[in-house]
Amino acid sequence: MSEGASYAAAGVDIEAGDRAVELMKEWVAKATRPEVVGGLGGFAGLFDASALTAYRRPLLATSTDGVGTKVAIAQKMDRHDTIGFDLVGMVVDDLVVCGAEPLFMTDYICTGKVVPETIAQIVKGIAEACVEAGTALVGGETAEHPGLLEADEYDVAGAATGVVEADEVIGADRVRAGDVVVAMASSGLHSNGYSLVRHVFFDRAGWQLDREVPELGGTLGDTLLIPTRVYAKHCLELIQELNAAEDKPLHAMSHITGGGFAANLARVIPDDLAVRIDRSSWTPAPIFGLVGQLGGVPQLELEKTLNMGVGMVAILDPAAADRAIAALAERDIAAWVCGEVSTVTDATTGVELQGTYAG
Repeated sequence: MSEGASYAAAGVDIEAGDRAVELMKEWVAKATRPEVVGGLGGFAGLFDASALTAYRRPLLATSTDGVGTKVAIAQKMDRHDTIGFDLVGMVVDDLVVCGAEPLFMTDYICTGKVVPETIAQIVKGIAEACVEAGTALVGGETAEHPGLLEADEYDVAGAATGVVEADEVIGADRVRAGDVVVAMASSGLHSNGYSLVRHVFFDRAGWQLDREVPELGGTLGDTLLIPTRVYAKHCLELIQELNAAEDKPLHAMSHITGGGFAANLARVIPDDLAVRIDRSSWTPAPIFGLVGQLGGVPQLELEKTLNMGVGMVAILDPAAADRAIAALAERDIAAWVCGEVSTVTDATTGVELQGTYAG
């Protein structure tokens, strides 16, 4: 008689999952805050909300996201400790644009086969990025899905919760004609547009990840795997510094992700205002031009898919622009004035990119 069925025979290794948890504990322990109660291993992460009693009217903010097809690059390169920065950046930087402080985050990793060392490397990156963002990693889930994913495949997602004082929320209702747009440099492609990027480099151009590309200063794979810049803590400090003034000169922020510059900026611009962005105020990194050149991708298609070198923008009173740029420079974030807000006229509507990129 054959042996009875088992979870292991079906492809799920519980012991490997337990081993992964043991390996990741060191990193999760570093991504904490004083409000975190308990440790890893419970059914739910606990966060002491009594700190919110200090707020006059606290608003909770929440965001969830994934990394997208960039995970395919990490898997092909067998390099898994940076993808966590992409996950955390995509989630917490959506929170900070309303002025919210990211408090805690949870992650979800699904894979065809749990390889403890790989899972631990993914969580290491998530934890390190949470430390950079000032956010606690209070829990997560690792799921083994044999038959749905190949043994070496995985996907990651996460969610975070933040808090902001109700009368300190920034956004479209504060934006005024005459405001300027300050761009903050991206570290590269970040985590958007990788379906287009992979199609261009692999399907159309036939390039390999280990190809040395002089324009990029290294291999294609190294460039494609550059982690997303995590702006949250720096932007929160900028908001707190500038808006401590009575006039609160920082009015809105926009996280430049899927949909590109114009579409994301438009989300924080009132209908009666328009924005003109001057392309000549910056030079996108070579990777953006390569995607366009090798794929024959029109400029407007590139701009509605990729961040084109700008990962976050702030909209503020022009009198505060120099202070903002200097404060960001102190945090190693290159920033510059790239545009201006005006009243809608027959000749100006919405968000428009004008001119030619520098360089």
